[in-house]
Amino acid sequence: MATASAMASHSQLKSSFTSSQVNRALPPKPKGLSASPVRPRTGTRTSSFAVKAIQSEKPTFQVIQPINGDPFIGSLETPVTSSPLIAWYLSNLPAYRTAVSPLLRGVEVGLAHGFLLVGPFVKAGPLRNTEYAGGAGALAAGGLVVILSICLTMYGIASFKEGDPSTAPSLTLTGRKKEPDELQTADGWAKFTGGFFFGGISGVIWAYFLLYVLNLPYYFK
Repeated sequence: MATASAMASHSQLKSSFTSSQVNRALPPKPKGLSASPVRPRTGTRTSSFAVKAIQSEKPTFQVIQPINGDPFIGSLETPVTSSPLIAWYLSNLPAYRTAVSPLLRGVEVGLAHGFLLVGPFVKAGPLRNTEYAGGAGALAAGGLVVILSICLTMYGIASFKEGDPSTAPSLTLTGRKKEPDELQTADGWAKFTGGFFFGGISGVIWAYFLLYVLNLPYYFK
């Protein structure tokens, strides 16, 4: 009997001691708030998640993308720049015809500029309403050709050095080897500038000859 009562009192004291320790460890329940009491954390819990890209069932076609799939080239491939018509047009411009001498390329560019510059000076120059409009326009166009030739010379001196190899790339965008363009050298640029000056003055003289010597019935005379 005595043993049973001693065990009962021992268990009662143990339960009361444990509950008093738990109550002492927990913070008091806040007044005026219906919240559950804070429970002690038994261990650390880590959460992890993974992001998975969902691949589309239908393949998408990009209209604009890096040329040759290489973003480090710095050029984009679009339906306009990659069309055969645009590629044919650009490859036939004098600046990109590497098989032609820089001198002949300069003559071609100069002829086009000199021939087309006469008309705007004739119609918009200060002497447009006088009988000297043709001569003044031709002289003004020739003066502009001289200024442009001086600018080309200054650019060549600042950009290229005598004896240095061509700065043009020796590889195409597709990796095919090619000869560097002679135009991107000091000697090649000097030839191009001389050809531009000769072609520009020739274009001005030819336009003046057609307009005011042969007296052809052009509208803007």
